[in-house]
Amino acid sequence: MFTGIVEEVGGVVALDESGDGARLTVRGPRVVADAAHGDSISVNGCCLTVTDRDEETFTVDVMRESLDKTSLGQLRPGSPVNLERAVRADARLGGHLVQGHVDGTGVVVERRPGDRWEVVRIELPAELVRYVAAKGSIAVDGTSLTVVEVHDDPAWFTVALIPTTLAETTLGVAALGTLVNLEVDVLAKYVERLLTAGAAPEAAGQDDRVEA
Repeated sequence: MFTGIVEEVGGVVALDESGDGARLTVRGPRVVADAAHGDSISVNGCCLTVTDRDEETFTVDVMRESLDKTSLGQLRPGSPVNLERAVRADARLGGHLVQGHVDGTGVVVERRPGDRWEVVRIELPAELVRYVAAKGSIAVDGTSLTVVEVHDDPAWFTVALIPTTLAETTLGVAALGTLVNLEVDVLAKYVERLLTAGAAPEAAGQDDRVEA
């Protein structure tokens, strides 16, 4: 579990692909300082497991599905990535509950600079927009952000990036056309699931009474 508060921007050292996945090595001195084999680190919003480490870098295995369904497959040596260690149970929850399970990818389609911040518009898959709400939370490349505006058709949302976010995450340099990983608020998915699952037994009970 993560909070979406990026701890440092690391750099890809290597992405060695094989048929069914890849080994990704990332330089991140801060997040690797107390990392151990088996620990979880969020890389651009993807929860990955440390398999090897040294003083400045760590290595993780990435499944083919993750390469295909996230932006990780586009990484190259030198690519900047947002990094966050799994949150401790006694730590402050500065962002929102982020699982590191990417729901889909979006595309940066507009940037509107302000005096001290930027409004960024991101297109997303139509099937995800129902989970996005104005003033709600969304993780973009592992960064916890507050939704400013949301539009259903075509599907897009906007976020406002404050100076800290612009300076200390990869979103500050994300050009138009950049593919970004999206994780919607898990609470929205649980609410939908509960409402959907709760309707079926009730409907079944009504059918039984009619037949009797």
